[in-house]
Formats: sequence, C-alpha cells, structure tokens
Amino acid sequence: MKKLHGLGMLKHMGRRFQLLAITIAALLLAACGSMRSSVIVEPASDTDYGASAPVASAPAPARTPVPGGSYEVKKGDTLYSIAFRNGVDFRDLAQWNGVALPYTIWPGQRLKLSPAGKGRSTVPVTVASSPPQAVPTNSRPASSAAAPSAPMFEPVATPDASSGRPVASTPVSVKPKPTLPAVSATAPTVVPVAGVPTPPLATLPPPAPPTRPAAGGSSHAIGGVSWRWPADGSLLKRFQSGDAIPGIEIAGKAGDPIRAAADGVVVYSGNGLVGYGELVIIKHNDSFLSAYGHNSKRLVKEGQRVTAGQSIAEMGSTGASRNELEFQIRKDGNPVDPLGFLPSR
Repeated sequence: MKKLHGLGMLKHMGRRFQLLAITIAALLLAACGSMRSSVIVEPASDTDYGASAPVASAPAPARTPVPGGSYEVKKGDTLYSIAFRNGVDFRDLAQWNGVALPYTIWPGQRLKLSPAGKGRSTVPVTVASSPPQAVPTNSRPASSAAAPSAPMFEPVATPDASSGRPVASTPVSVKPKPTLPAVSATAPTVVPVAGVPTPPLATLPPPAPPTRPAAGGSSHAIGGVSWRWPADGSLLKRFQSGDAIPGIEIAGKAGDPIRAAADGVVVYSGNGLVGYGELVIIKHNDSFLSAYGHNSKRLVKEGQRVTAGQSIAEMGSTGASRNELEFQIRKDGNPVDPLGFLPSR
C-alpha cells in the first residue's frame, strides 16, 4: 500500500512539473515577442532632420581696415562709389549690411561701415534686398524623399484581356525638362544707382560699340587683367601711400581722350565724391577697380561694358587746379601703385 501511495504522489508531482514547465515556456515565448516588438530602428544619417538645419557661418574677415561708423546714402550713389569713398571693399560693405546682388540702395538709407558687433556704428540698417521667405517647420530635406537603399523591382506583368496570358508592361519614357538658355556674357549689366529708377533688363539699350584703341598702345597682364595707360600725357605725380587721394596724376590738355585701362563694367559715373570732380569707376573683376577723376566730360554710364583703350571721358580740371587725370587702381578695396600694373613706357 505504501508503494502504491508513493507512486500516486510521484505521478501527481510529475503533472505539476509539466504544468510548471508549460507555464515557463509560455512566459518565455511572450517575453521574446515583446522584445521583438520593442526594437528601435535608428534612421539613416541622410534622413536625420536635424542635419538639414542651416549652420551660420562666421563672417569673412575684412579685406581693408574697418573705418567704423555709418554712411547715409545720397542720390546718385552706388554701392561701389560708397565703398570707394570710404576705402573698403564693395563685397565687405555689402556683407556688413546684408545687401545682395545687384546691390540696390536708395537715398536716406544708412549703411554700416563695419561688421556687426564692431566699429562705432549704432544706427539700425535697412537693407534693400527682399525679405527672406518663411520656411515651414515640418518641411523635410529633399534628399530624404528617396530611401537610400530602396529595393529595385522588375516591371509587373499584366494579363492580356483577350488571351489571359501575362504581357510585360511597356516602360514609360519621361521627357527631361527643357533647360533655360545661358545668359550671354555680353548682356547689359545693371548697376543700381540710388534715387534713379532701374529699368527692366529687357529695356536696357545695348552697350555702345567700343572705340578703337590708340595705335601703338601696349599692355601688361597682371592679376588676371591686361592693363594699359589711360592717357598719353607725362607723369605729374607718383603714388604715395597714405595720401587722401592715393593715385597718380597724368598731364594733358582739356578734351584729351581718357581711355579705359582694361576691359570691365562701369560701376560709377558721376561727381558725388569730393576731390575727384567728374569721376568714372570701372570694375574689372572681383578684385580690381580703376578710377578716372578730374574729367571735363564723362562718356559712359553705369552698367556699360567697356574695352581696354575705349574712350570713357575727356580730360579736364574738375576738382583740380589744372588739366590732369587722377588715376587709381584698387585691389580688394586697397589702393595700389598703378605703376606696378601699367606697362613701362
């Protein structure tokens, strides 16, 4: 009897162990399922929305000494003439005031003559560029529109209505969008002048045909520009660093032709700079400007393209005590000795 009772107890305990084992297995399976459902998938680096936020870049250092203060724009000014007057590079002046191409300014506007946080200027600045458009906060980067590792699929076969057999779908050809024609290098250049309405580009007159350079005129290529003498007279005054009007003076008679020292675009033609009289400023590239002062008559306007040797003015004595040409070359806003660029004669 005791043996039978012991066997019964063993069978009962065996059933309990079986139930316990089944319960533990069920719990383990449930735990595994919950672990699989809680796996976190990290997004790819190119779909990280935080990466699309613009990073503010530090302003570039000034190319010239910073004068500080501010300047009130007057009628007839251009950004180039203001930069020339204050001895700074036109790119720095535009950056300090947030003025974008084509550098539109207007009378009464105050321009800072130093970068933000520097100089003596505390006058608020109104810029001429259009206000930035609001960007929706829920926008996503364009690069995240397509998955980086999307699988490629073959064309799906569609059944033929008549025979019931699958027929491969015909690929659809997409015509590329037509590209806009490139702007001609000889198209007129718009140089905004404060207080003067700027006509639409389509209504601007074509550039005047250049005059033939004077016979025998030699040139000297330096700084990516081919330079030549702007007048035929003798040298009256050499360049001296630190002069209020740093350049050279060339002698001549009233009405003698003043010629462009190199190819470029006229960025100022007026008489608003004290001490220069009737003045023409030509931009040759992003680094070099040349200036021609004391003329009796100006023959070119802002935005006009000129070629080396083309007549741009007539010699005179405006702003001076004698007939002469005040000639300057500025590199990145800094006056340089023109004799280091002009050919020897």
